[in-house]
Amino acid sequence: MSHSAKRKAKANVLKVLVYGSAFLTVAVLVALLGYIFVRGIPNITWQLLSTKPSVIKDTIGILPNLLNTLYIIVLTLIIALPLGVGAAVYLTEYATSKTFIKVVEFTTETLAGIPSIIYGLVGMLVFVQMLGFGSSLLSGSLTLVIMILPTIIRTTQESLKTVPAGYREGALGLGATRWYMIRTIVLPSSISGIITGCILAVGRIVGESAALLFTAGSATIIASNIFEAYTRGGGTLSVALYMYAAERGEFEVAFAIAAILLILVFLINMATRLVQRKMKQKQ
Repeated sequence: MSHSAKRKAKANVLKVLVYGSAFLTVAVLVALLGYIFVRGIPNITWQLLSTKPSVIKDTIGILPNLLNTLYIIVLTLIIALPLGVGAAVYLTEYATSKTFIKVVEFTTETLAGIPSIIYGLVGMLVFVQMLGFGSSLLSGSLTLVIMILPTIIRTTQESLKTVPAGYREGALGLGATRWYMIRTIVLPSSISGIITGCILAVGRIVGESAALLFTAGSATIIASNIFEAYTRGGGTLSVALYMYAAERGEFEVAFAIAAILLILVFLINMATRLVQRKMKQKQ
């Protein structure tokens, strides 16, 4: 067999392996999503979505968990996005020490791989006990901020690096200040990476339960106002999923919550994509 024939045979084998791996991955994902939706959607009722659990009335409701999830998503992103994007901009555009940049990048990559239960213990010791915030949504949100910062920083930083150097040089050559160049050219050009980091962060926020059990608790009380909501404990949908599946053995409710979580993540992703499209149209 000639060398060209051997190379062609190897290329065909590699192509089959790549396509097979892709097909297997997609098949597993579709099967998993389909199983969750088939088991979960029939159990989603208006009563489940609009009420809170009551022992006296013998009802099951997840409205407090749904509200707590939205509260934590909003507060966590409000704090984490400016910090993460600002840190990425500093590392990419302002920092001059390569050693410092490498140390920060190594640290963020290490933090991204730490198990969430460790973050939960640290959040409990720092926010719940040391700072005196108690078991509350505020403590849970601050813990999640630390968890998702590495993801936002790294995705934003890699997106900023893809902006051609000629854009920066042209803007600075025309007399623009560095901050004006970053604000009007670099950040709009890297908006896709920032949105990607935001989507990944939302996925981790929605799916987190271990850290929130230590910091936010699992209460199912509906707060009367926003301030009260953040200063008292409350369980999110992921925490409720764990409680119903592991503690109570009510798997039908657990599958319904899992389906709701997937739908919620899908809607948030669609909303962020819509915002991204609108921002690109304005450029």
